[in-house]
Amino acid sequence: MTNSAFEPVIGLEVHAELLTQSKMFCGCAVVDSTIAEPNTSVCEICTGMPGTLPVINERAIEFAVRVALALHCTISETSVFARKNYFYPDLPKGYQISQFELPLAHDGWLAIETEAGEKRIRIRRVHLEEDTGKLFHRQGHSLVDFNRSGVPLLEIVSEPDLSSIEEAKIYTTALRSILRYLEVTTGDMEKGVIRFEANVSVRQAGSTELGIRTEIKNLNSFRAMTHALSYEVERQSNILKEGGEISQETLGWDEASSSTVSQRSKEEAHDYRYFPEPDLPPLHVEPTWVAQIQSELPELPLEKRRRFVAEYGLTAYAAGVLTTERSVGDYFEAAVESAPKVRSIKIANWLSSDLFGLLNQAGIDFQDNDVPPVDLARLVEMVEIGEVNATSAKTVLAEMVSSGKSPDDIVRSLGLSMIQDPEVIESIVRRVLDAHPRQVADYLDGNTGIFQWLFGQVMKEAEGRANPSAVRSALSAALE
Repeated sequence: MTNSAFEPVIGLEVHAELLTQSKMFCGCAVVDSTIAEPNTSVCEICTGMPGTLPVINERAIEFAVRVALALHCTISETSVFARKNYFYPDLPKGYQISQFELPLAHDGWLAIETEAGEKRIRIRRVHLEEDTGKLFHRQGHSLVDFNRSGVPLLEIVSEPDLSSIEEAKIYTTALRSILRYLEVTTGDMEKGVIRFEANVSVRQAGSTELGIRTEIKNLNSFRAMTHALSYEVERQSNILKEGGEISQETLGWDEASSSTVSQRSKEEAHDYRYFPEPDLPPLHVEPTWVAQIQSELPELPLEKRRRFVAEYGLTAYAAGVLTTERSVGDYFEAAVESAPKVRSIKIANWLSSDLFGLLNQAGIDFQDNDVPPVDLARLVEMVEIGEVNATSAKTVLAEMVSSGKSPDDIVRSLGLSMIQDPEVIESIVRRVLDAHPRQVADYLDGNTGIFQWLFGQVMKEAEGRANPSAVRSALSAALE
């Protein structure tokens, strides 16, 4: 456990591959590097051949502006690409085209909801760069795949405003949700589309001074990030507790040993020898274009979540579940709109509990769901007005997921409709009372508690499909 005398100070750099069709500075297609044949989407530009000239991908700039606006950043009318010089086998040019002194956007914020209330995490900068290739180490040899080299990479740098590991998780989860809402990245963590780097220090609780920080590189999952942060905060706290000093360095996260490992002394900006990219002119972003992009932004997760609570009467938790993904929120609202007489909270419950559960069990992604919103709403309506009971409705929903058929068709084919006919219900009641004369006599002798048992027997005889209200009325009349 972390010593209570110390508190963490965390800043995060989030790298997200953008969902463009072509790479950042060339016309090569962006492919899924986890399944594509190695080195099949490469050219002389993204492999750094001499004499080639990069060209900026306009779509990548649009996506970056979209994100920066959603994060309340100031967009720079003029920004500059730079060469970040370092040598590594997956960097064919010997430098990475990035942005340094003049980034695309700066000075924004992202609001997160914590147990203590809303907290704004300041965004220092949002800028674009190109991704590197990917190394594979096998049997003592290293292989490099350049399919990922040159893919547009968005970097979002926060200020050191995160004061707990839980806040870091809330922040990164919220940021990923925004990126997916904006449709600028798939957000697929398993494929390394989003990666984290964390700057971590600890200080005496209540102090305002920043301690010596370390940087943890290439954290490619929420789990790796939270585990690495926990370990590093604990490590630094123990060093300071024992009177030692923290060394400023770059660390890696070793999943096998569940520990951070030193990679090198921490670089400063001058170590990369940044200088303006001579083959690219300054990037000018027209304010009218920015205004157009701003007007086209969708409602973002936090605003949608609050609206769902106010408009539909959902709990904060339920609203959070339904707004984490844009497609789920849109689905919910489409279902509600198609069934105005059904309570919104009932649709929310069936969607977030029953439908989600069936899809997860079947291994189906929500966007591949074959149950239209109108059909889910119709099923909930059938339960609400007594056409089917809740147990039968769960059977119907399972069939809807597997077959894509409408609830009405399934109810008819399986004979699951609720028994409403008074004569049919009365006949079932008579059969049950005739079969249990002793219990009837007990009831007539004053043991009114036996009524509920008789009611259960009638429902059992009706296979649970009789209208409960009608059964109670018929049973009371028969006993009287």
